[in-house]
Amino acid sequence: MLENFTGIDEAGKKQLIDAIAQITVLIAGADGMIDTAETAWASKLTKIRSYANEDLLHEYYQLVGQSFDKDLNELILALPKDVDERTTILSEKMAALNDLLAKLPNNIGATLYTSFTSFAKHVAEASGGFMRMWSVSGEEKKLMSLPMLTPVVLIEPEEEEEA
Repeated sequence: MLENFTGIDEAGKKQLIDAIAQITVLIAGADGMIDTAETAWASKLTKIRSYANEDLLHEYYQLVGQSFDKDLNELILALPKDVDERTTILSEKMAALNDLLAKLPNNIGATLYTSFTSFAKHVAEASGGFMRMWSVSGEEKKLMSLPMLTPVVLIEPEEEEEA
């Protein structure tokens, strides 16, 4: 499972897989109501990203997609209905990913971080508004950059100087 995710044990890999459902609930529930348009789009997006995404993350999104709907429903049922309580719990779970992202090879950690923030933005934009414009609530906007995560910046290998 996730052979490219070196340096991460199976429990850590499971945390990374669970992150997509957590991001979905965090963003979709930020305004107090988890909209089916947002959860349906998140489910579809996991499938799309299993083949239309950075090659490094195909296997990741394939694994996420295998149990996403079940994991998402279980997470919604397990979390408190109170928005502030739910947001605090999910933010803490997401913050725990910082150590895992730092342990990954830089190219994978950076790509996954970017994918998480992009996923959050897509979920936020999935519902409401006129032609999906102005559809992001203030609460979603505060969270969609996933401020609890430390950004992982891609470090390009230095090119050898030509002699």
